[in-house]
Amino acid sequence: MKFSLYIAKRYLFAKKSRNAINVISGISAAGVTVGTMVLIIVLSVFNGLEDMVNSLFSTFDPDLEVRISRGKVFVPTDDQLKALIEIEGIDDYSLVLEENALLHYDEKQYIATVKGVNENYPDITGLDSVMWDGSFLLKEKNGRPYAVVGLGVANNLGIGLNFISPLIIYVPQREGDVTNPANAFVRKVIFPSGIFSIEQEYDSRFVYVPIDVMRELLMYNNEVSSLEIKFTEGTKAEDVQPAVEELFGPGYTIKNKYQQQEIFYKVMQSERLAIFFILTFILIIASFNIIGSLTMLIIEKERDINVLRNLGADNNLIKKIFIFEGWMISIIGAVSGLLLGLIICWLQQEFGMVKLQGETLIIEAYPVAMRVTDFFAVLGTVLFIGYIAAWYPAHYMSRKYLKNEKSN
Repeated sequence: MKFSLYIAKRYLFAKKSRNAINVISGISAAGVTVGTMVLIIVLSVFNGLEDMVNSLFSTFDPDLEVRISRGKVFVPTDDQLKALIEIEGIDDYSLVLEENALLHYDEKQYIATVKGVNENYPDITGLDSVMWDGSFLLKEKNGRPYAVVGLGVANNLGIGLNFISPLIIYVPQREGDVTNPANAFVRKVIFPSGIFSIEQEYDSRFVYVPIDVMRELLMYNNEVSSLEIKFTEGTKAEDVQPAVEELFGPGYTIKNKYQQQEIFYKVMQSERLAIFFILTFILIIASFNIIGSLTMLIIEKERDINVLRNLGADNNLIKKIFIFEGWMISIIGAVSGLLLGLIICWLQQEFGMVKLQGETLIIEAYPVAMRVTDFFAVLGTVLFIGYIAAWYPAHYMSRKYLKNEKSN
């Protein structure tokens, strides 16, 4: 193997009599370099986007959510709530009651989802860390309720915390005489205390109020739409979720963070896999140059092959020489591509060279997150493709050309 590798290195770096072979070899290495670089950059961008989305969902979605399988609301018993907090790994929970409502502010109207929550709700999710203005205050000490609105809702209604106009919430009447339009809605007047900003979809959809205000609007007593649960630090969903499912039984749906956004995560994984295969296919096309380069080299080195055969070299040794040369072209391209990709990703992380377009985005530049597993996966893929590209002309040469030499 050492001898064949030594000859392959001499063939690769020595000057050829036909300049076209040098050009094709250079193009082959450059094609592999560019393909490898693009592949690692795209995967790193997908990692960055995934991390960014995970941070957004971590701010908004609880670690575990309990909902009834049929219907909109349910009444958790005191025994269930007591047993819930005693489950190892659960730190706290919040009762949630939500419903779509008509919002009225000054002369403007807007439809949003109003969520009634406990005062400890910021500890369950982390919404208090993404306040755009004001604070996440649902009640004063004297019991006066407040609303916390999304930035999109605030922009649509023209809400400002320094204004004296109240926010009026209208919810359709559930009971009583609804034939009279004047009695068709239950209304609540409340002042906003803060404006949060997570992501445009959430900011334009949600308003938070105390859960007793929401129960008053919906004319409920102890009903809730869901229970949102927070884990203790270091606890994993698979350690807690089975115990919660056993506690509430088959009539309830318990979802962790991934299951709450399952479709989105599956779409992201599918897109990532599709991009990987598309770029891998481009690498395969770029590797065709290796086949052309080795084929021309085999023709040029006809005299050298005869000398090696006369010295006792068999077909396998000669085939290994050209396989190693083609593989070295792939290795040079792969290593160069990984280094260039690493440099470009680092520059994007540090300086944000490529900007995102839009005014409502939470970040200015494309996020990038490099992972060691991606580098090894890309390197393995490129080397495998390079080996196949080098093996084919060498194998074809050993079956056709060297066979003819032996018969002569």
